Formats: sequence, C-alpha cells, structure tokens
Amino acid sequence: MSQEAINAADFQRRESPGRNGTAPPPTTPLQSYYHVLHEKLGPQSWWPAKTPFGVIVGAILTQNTTWTNVERAIANLRRAQLLSPRAIERIPLARLATLIRPSGYFRQKARKLKAFVRFLRDEYSGSLKRMFQTPTLELREKLLGVHGIGPETADSILLYAGGKDIFVVDAYTRRILSRHGWVAEQAPYEEMRTLIESALPRDVSRYNEFHALLVNVGKNWCRPREPRCSQCPLGAFLDGGRSPRAR
Repeated sequence: MSQEAINAADFQRRESPGRNGTAPPPTTPLQSYYHVLHEKLGPQSWWPAKTPFGVIVGAILTQNTTWTNVERAIANLRRAQLLSPRAIERIPLARLATLIRPSGYFRQKARKLKAFVRFLRDEYSGSLKRMFQTPTLELREKLLGVHGIGPETADSILLYAGGKDIFVVDAYTRRILSRHGWVAEQAPYEEMRTLIESALPRDVSRYNEFHALLVNVGKNWCRPREPRCSQCPLGAFLDGGRSPRAR
C-alpha cells in the first residue's frame, strides 16, 4: 500500500464521527441543538475529501463558492496528478489557475495555494505530519499569517485535516446562531467559536459533526431568504425570536 493510501485510510478513520449512531445526553442548550440534529439527521461523515492535503486544497478553494465547484477543480488537479504539495509548488501559476478555474476567483486562489505550499516547505520541510505536530494555537497563528488563509479556512484545516479540537464557524453557523438569539448578526468570528467550544466537550468528532449538521440546516431550512423554520429540526428552539438561553 502506498504512503498516500495509508495516510488516506488513517484520515478516514479519524474523520468519520458518530459511526455508532448515538449521541451523549445534552447538558447545555447548545448540546441540545447537537443532540436533536444528530437524532433527526444522523451522522454527516464530513469532510468530503480523500486525503488531508485534499482537505487543505478544498478549504482554500471553497472560499466564496460551492463545494460542487470545488469538486470540479479538485478533479482537474487529480487528473493532472497535482494533488500534492510538491506538485502544486512546481506547476506554473497560470497553469494552476486554469485547472482550478471552476472554483471561481481562480487567479487569487492559485496564489493562495502557492502561498500555502511555500509555507509548508519553509516551516515544515513540506511535511504535513510535522506541521500538525505543532501545538494547535501556535499552528493556528502561523496559518493565519499565510496569504489567503483567514480564521474559517485555518480552522477547517486544523479540524478536518489535522484532527485538532477546534470548531469551524461559517456563514451557516453565523446565520443560525444569530437567528436563534445567541449572537449578534455581525458578531466577531472568535466570539462564535468560543461560544460553541465552551458549550460542547472538547472533542474532534463532536466539533466535526456539529459543524456538518449546522451546514445541513443552513442549506435546507435556515436559508438567507424565506427560512423554513416550521419544518426545521431546530424550529422547536425558537420562541418568539428568543433562544432557550434567554427564556
């Protein structure tokens, strides 16, 4: 078995939460959200990528686009045998941009991919294993210093590629938390991340699963316009616009 296959197999074992189909009883309101969603929607088995480096590429390419578009871009890279840090670093920037064109903002994203693989080489001799051995908060600060990597992208890399116990806040999470009265609509990213991490046990699988469940809710019920609150699994938590915390 190749090293890539071994890494991919280990990645799938680490990043497949909730396989036993059960969730611990809730002890806080936000844990109740998790419990209800897990019971009604089942395990989500995220992130949809085959290797840790694939997760990182996806986390960068998914900025301001849909995962369907990202999959097309990643498929192009895979066909060209370019889904490795060394290959991304060696390919000419213009060629890389052409291959990832389906993801949108392809010129900027090509530069971001180049910036990440240079960072990986300079800081960790090109080794993802060595990178992820760095303490979580230290690595997070380093990632935030890389061109094109903001908090959501950094946390996606840490959680889904590195198996670090850090929660990913995205637009779906923000929309749900603000509509349920947990945070202001323009609340800082760190406020929302801290809120959820303080409400749930520090557990990689739990953070992975809760984020994926919230994405499911955001896509199917808690939409930007005409939300389907009466049909939403979290609809019962709404009470005149107040969250359970405010009751």
